[in-house]
Amino acid sequence: MKKLVVFTGAGISQESGIKTFRDADGLWEEYDIEEVASIQAWHKNPALVLDFYNKRRHNALEAQPNKAHEVIGQLEDYFDVQVVTQNIDNLHERAGSTKVLHLHGMIDMAKSDVTGEQICLNGKDISIGDVCSEGHQLRPDIVWFGEEVPNIPIAADLIREADAMLIVGTSLNVYPAAGLVHVAPENSLKYLVDPNLSRVGNIKRLKIINEKATIGVPIAANSLIELLG
Repeated sequence: MKKLVVFTGAGISQESGIKTFRDADGLWEEYDIEEVASIQAWHKNPALVLDFYNKRRHNALEAQPNKAHEVIGQLEDYFDVQVVTQNIDNLHERAGSTKVLHLHGMIDMAKSDVTGEQICLNGKDISIGDVCSEGHQLRPDIVWFGEEVPNIPIAADLIREADAMLIVGTSLNVYPAAGLVHVAPENSLKYLVDPNLSRVGNIKRLKIINEKATIGVPIAANSLIELLG
């Protein structure tokens, strides 16, 4: 089977009702990024940070996978599919994708502020006073701005081996994740689904589909199956 890496960002989940950060009505319009999504914010006002991520968790759990998520899940019938996502929701998994690498963590996971011990929340909120097995405060298991992204090397290795790449719902402006696109083999087939981007420099064999995810992903999937499946 050909290896297909699907690289997704916030835009794919937007059609499921999960707000993006950079749109006019996005999450950062309601919150100061420096006050809720950095280690400095956590140390300054952990209650505010927890409130922000508790709301995001509720939103993510209420959302349902859309057509784009579902089609990506179905591509496993034709390819060895690895999803690499910047998203912290679990919509890919719920739509049937079996191999999903979350670059920035998962909203329904917590970890110890000190030991890094991970705990599945099963939809529950995190409150001040919720602690790990060693008594340390729990925080969202999310990579905040300014923190290292430990899964970047793993993602890069997966993309280097890809026969094809499908990029959906990402502005390609958030680094280091955006740089992953450039490690794909030059001869690999690449599709970018985005209603706004018209060109991306220095990426060979890239076809841009200027549609939203639920329309563009089925188009790209059909083309991939025809050419490589």
